Amino acid sequence: MIALEYGATIDKYVGDAIMIFFGDPESKGIREDALACVAKAIAMRDCMVELQRDWRESGIEKPLRCRMGIHTDYCTVGNFGSDDRMDYTIIGSGVNLASRLEGAATPGEIIISYETHAHIKDRFHCQEAGRIEVKGMAYPVATYRVMDFLDRMDTAHQPIRADLPHLQLNLEVAAMSDEEQRAAAEILSKALKALSGD
Repeated sequence: MIALEYGATIDKYVGDAIMIFFGDPESKGIREDALACVAKAIAMRDCMVELQRDWRESGIEKPLRCRMGIHTDYCTVGNFGSDDRMDYTIIGSGVNLASRLEGAATPGEIIISYETHAHIKDRFHCQEAGRIEVKGMAYPVATYRVMDFLDRMDTAHQPIRADLPHLQLNLEVAAMSDEEQRAAAEILSKALKALSGD
């Protein structure tokens, strides 16, 4: 199974949903676990695309599609229950938020929280997906839509980033509207003139 190949722990099946987590019983560190989780999600989505093609060819008009929600947080993991029934599982507000992100995704989408995005943004292309209201949380949650690995995208769609003492640049042309692209071009043109001394 794809999840196991990437080092995930399969917690449980809830109806047609699968609850998966990283970081226990073994962790490679918060960043590496987040990277592995998002890579796993893309691998699962890619596999679903192939399966959908096969299902259509076999006569299924609307084949199954999946959606995923990912959040990075500290949670409690262990054996919970009683002598009659004991489960090794994960609990905490982070679990709830991941579930809410999955619910906010459309079929085929991978939606992640800001906390996950902060760890994976240099390896994956993501688009801002807005803020969502989450039951039990006092403030809206920033979300991002995972598009693909950066190194699988063509050069024109790869973000351009720079972090110099007097220059910070985070340019994602693929995620910009036409109006944003025109405004960015104007700003960059002014910057180029200033740098060339014109």
